[in-house]
Amino acid sequence: MTDFQLRIGGERVAGAAGTYPITNPATEEVMAEAPQATADQAADAAQAARDAFDGWSRTAPEERAALLDRVADLIERDTAELVELTIDETGGTRRTVETIQVPHAAARFRRYARGALEATVDPLPPSVTAAGALGPASVTNAYAQRLPVGVVTAITSYNFPLVNMAGKLGPALAAGNTVVVKPAPQDPLGVLRLVDLCHEAGFPPGVVNSITTTETAPAEALTTDRNVDMVSFTGSTVVGQRIAQAGGATMKRLLLELGGKGACIVFDDADLSAASSAIASVWGFHAGQICTAPTRVIAHRSIHDQLVESLTAIPAFLSVGDPRDPGTLVGPLVSSVQRDRVLGHIRGGLDAGATLAAGGDTPDRTGFFVNPTLFTGCTNEMPISREEIFGPVVVVIPFDDEDEAVAIANDSDYGLYGYLFTNTARAHALAPRLRCGNVGINTLARNPETPFGGFKQSGIGRDGGSYGLAAYSELQSVVWPS
Repeated sequence: MTDFQLRIGGERVAGAAGTYPITNPATEEVMAEAPQATADQAADAAQAARDAFDGWSRTAPEERAALLDRVADLIERDTAELVELTIDETGGTRRTVETIQVPHAAARFRRYARGALEATVDPLPPSVTAAGALGPASVTNAYAQRLPVGVVTAITSYNFPLVNMAGKLGPALAAGNTVVVKPAPQDPLGVLRLVDLCHEAGFPPGVVNSITTTETAPAEALTTDRNVDMVSFTGSTVVGQRIAQAGGATMKRLLLELGGKGACIVFDDADLSAASSAIASVWGFHAGQICTAPTRVIAHRSIHDQLVESLTAIPAFLSVGDPRDPGTLVGPLVSSVQRDRVLGHIRGGLDAGATLAAGGDTPDRTGFFVNPTLFTGCTNEMPISREEIFGPVVVVIPFDDEDEAVAIANDSDYGLYGYLFTNTARAHALAPRLRCGNVGINTLARNPETPFGGFKQSGIGRDGGSYGLAAYSELQSVVWPS
């Protein structure tokens, strides 16, 4: 399908402000036009979601589960189309898109099809109340029940548009909410197709709506409109702060998954081969455009030089190029703006006195590429050690003992993900000292049932597994006398 349109109240509609171009990051060519919505259309989408909420929130859990499963079926049916579309609009490598973007999107709908059937009522023990101002002595019974929040605005970042939106739509719909989705402006096409699949699956009109735009006004409307009860956002901390401020006037519920500057502590007893491979994923996994990446390596001084030597050798074996080629490991950044931003951080690292051990430049080819880059001789005070670069850039900082390693790791505005490469006894003892929402011990693998989110400026709230269902719910207490 080359005709990409909005969905408002079940209807496919053109952007009232026309269209805007979507650029393939690997070729720098315009691949399609996306609808340019207006603030009025954003308000219409929120109203459509509000109108649909009462009916959808009272549907049987089994019906919600069947529809979510059907979306997963349709994603799997259209896998080939979605893979090619996602490669072209995001610049993600074929390996990344085929193994993560599309299959994990289907898996998240399947997970929350099961989630729709999870219990929503927690019985509570009775309470004996003495006689008093509220009445005679009594025994009161109670339960707590989970209810849908209402209308949810779901806003996602550009790095993994399909997976991120599936991770919001799945639990929000399973819990009985209606949704307006707004994907990132750089690569919204796969998400528009996903919303079309939701309607093909049979979701009632207005339950899933879509808005795409490059303009501020429609996006702000979706965070301030009184028909919107909750904003679920994945993206930068700066934008998350603006959303929190905008939604504060109407006390909107917030789920904010924001930036990260992953600290990866490598001790002297670590498996350096495993640690090096994990750290190198910053370069090969969507060109470092991932908030959980171990971009800030904190290495014990006794193995620092050996680890740096290993890391310095890796970029030579990482093929940088056409993301459609199955052999490509490092694809482009999403846009010229992001490429130039990353190059600016690299220049800042050099100006601050860090040593460039690898990369730092761009390959001689069309596209928004930056070569895998490694900085050594870094301190935690340098901007490249503190700011989220969101590109293929790794910094290495030495330490002498456990306390210093923990202090460096925690000396950050962010607290999303941390990593420990050491023996498991030490790692489990140190994990609670790390001020971050997630800790990986000798692995970068994630368990999708864990609560995912961050401390400090890395966000508010948790999603993932059953925690995601709770995130898109309100708790109501019900009390009655015996």
